[in-house]
Amino acid sequence: MSAPSTGEGEPRGRSRKRDPAELPPEEAWKKAKEICFDLLAVRARPKEELRQALRRKGFDDELAERLLGKLDDAGLVDDAAFAELWVRSRHQYQGLARRALVAELKRKGVDGAVAAQAAEEVDREAEEERARALVRKRLRAMTGVDEQTAIRRLLGMLGRKGYPQGLAYTVIREELRAAGSESTLLDDAVPD
Repeated sequence: MSAPSTGEGEPRGRSRKRDPAELPPEEAWKKAKEICFDLLAVRARPKEELRQALRRKGFDDELAERLLGKLDDAGLVDDAAFAELWVRSRHQYQGLARRALVAELKRKGVDGAVAAQAAEEVDREAEEERARALVRKRLRAMTGVDEQTAIRRLLGMLGRKGYPQGLAYTVIREELRAAGSESTLLDDAVPD
């Protein structure tokens, strides 16, 4: 059984989504603004992410750029502030190193210089301490695993999180010693 008709070709209770190009300019502006505000209500976003959302919804680039300019002027969209929050959060909760953080920010449309500046918030010591915490946590879960497999897994984990190879070798070697190994397969390895 189909829904009763409104007499205009649409079933009652369902509204047909209109192409933004068909909307009057004021209505298109209002709808685009609503989309951006809904996205920003969930979390901060870079301009490029909002731009892409508007494109996917069918809004023209001219309207999107005008709206993004207004949001920027009002302080609602700030790529540098977004990048700083992103770096803090992803480093603390995901354990990502500077290199991975910059790559993520670039994928999100943040300018490379802005991304690099935000990632500088994570200094070498903070990066090393986070790598140590990640290795300790993973080592606790690796009972019964031979050393070669453990090293391979730990190097892979730190590599995926963007840690430099030299730092990864050093941290893993020292944490294996702290966990009770008198010597490790990494003792003769030369980190870069």
